[in-house]
Amino acid sequence: MTEVDRTGEGPDDRAAGVAEDDAQQGDEQRGDEQPGEAGQSPAPARGRRRIPVLVAVAALALVLDLVSKLVVVAELENHAPIEVLGSWLQLNVIRNAGAAFGVGEALTIVLTVIAATVVVVIARLARKLYSTPWAIALGLLLGGACGNLTDRIFRAPGVFQGAVVDFIAPKHFAVFNLADSAIVCGGVLIVLLSFRGLDPDGTVHRD
Repeated sequence: MTEVDRTGEGPDDRAAGVAEDDAQQGDEQRGDEQPGEAGQSPAPARGRRRIPVLVAVAALALVLDLVSKLVVVAELENHAPIEVLGSWLQLNVIRNAGAAFGVGEALTIVLTVIAATVVVVIARLARKLYSTPWAIALGLLLGGACGNLTDRIFRAPGVFQGAVVDFIAPKHFAVFNLADSAIVCGGVLIVLLSFRGLDPDGTVHRD
């Protein structure tokens, strides 16, 4: 662009000319920008991945589960049940070869493989995890799965066949542990998030 000689112009004329040049340059810069698709708003910034939240929730769930099992096995196994809320809630240690709440006792190895698969799937999802609620939900699932998987691997009768320690015994309900509770809570939260249209990557569907 050729500059205009404004030597003979007054201060007001020179100020007006500078403003005109600035406006013209702004128009040229806007013309160089690539327009977006019609009706499409720019995607919101995702921020950081929520892997630390996932790991923290999973670690907390796992530690609470392992510590509670160590305590009840050392103090309550082979003893009479302890009443917490009368007969409605007791602490009663049992060894469960099945899944959560005593389901599938003949499928111990299969359930071990499923638990290990859940851990791998959650680890892969973590690469695209930008939603804090999803990080909490998956952390609960991961911590619970690792808690029961630890029992499957290290407890009797053998590797990948170990019986899970259950000890929370409500009246007229299956005996379970804190890992089972974490898995159920994580699953319920995932269902709620899905109904609300929130994806793990932070995308929200409004339809």
